[in-house]
Amino acid sequence: MLVIVPNLDVAARAFRALASGTFTLTRLRYDIASFDLGQSSSITPIDRKVSPVDGMTQVYVPAGAFAMGDEGDPDENSPQHAVFINAFWIDQLEVSNSLYEKCVKAGECLEPTLRLNPFYSKWIYRDYPVTYVSWFQAADYCAWAGRRLPTEAEWEKAARGTDSRKFPWGNERPNPRLANYADALIGEPVPVHRYPLGASPYGALNMVGNVREWVADWYDIHYYQTSPSNHPIGPDAGSERSMRSGAYDANANEILTTSRYKHEPQSAGLSRGFRCVEPEK
Repeated sequence: MLVIVPNLDVAARAFRALASGTFTLTRLRYDIASFDLGQSSSITPIDRKVSPVDGMTQVYVPAGAFAMGDEGDPDENSPQHAVFINAFWIDQLEVSNSLYEKCVKAGECLEPTLRLNPFYSKWIYRDYPVTYVSWFQAADYCAWAGRRLPTEAEWEKAARGTDSRKFPWGNERPNPRLANYADALIGEPVPVHRYPLGASPYGALNMVGNVREWVADWYDIHYYQTSPSNHPIGPDAGSERSMRSGAYDANANEILTTSRYKHEPQSAGLSRGFRCVEPEK
């Protein structure tokens, strides 16, 4: 109970599960596992700083090349290809409800779709990732904060590093201590600071699972076959924007660091959030 009392989202989920007849001790145990109690991440960020605008902690990703995409015959996630990108800072956490609300109060962001969003503007869910935001709302927030949405290449390097790992923490299959995905049984987003053991090589959390994340690029299923090797920024135009990460309802094979998603940029949904980047100056 010491875990549940100061983290009321766990208690709220347990109460809703009891009311709906879906409560199990395994589900509660997996929910508590997201804290990684008694264990600490072995990842120490190369460097970190705090944004003076929104208070987000940003972690440093150095310049260099990495292997982007999957090996194998060309498809939406392949072929694997070497990509060089300059150094940048990426948000350590997904942008939360409380941070997004700062932008709304500043008059620079539109509120999420409130009639559908069960979490926004409620104190108990202040640390949940903001959801029901379109690509345009995500881009507006990053601009207000003095940052921008990451390119797919920046996002993937921050998630997998330079050793071609399948998941941010390495090649070990996901489990409920590493990520919020379908087998964790939680069924909704959790606060952005959970799963420290699932940190990426540079110290970013929840780079897979929890919510899908908007990125800057237009989506093209064939883009990897023609992508430039330096600073790729995606196609010049398109009808859908790329997304990364997978979400709480994705299975283990859908939350790889190479997994690509897409959606109409004007569309918002419960499993769609974002984080920002800032190029090194």
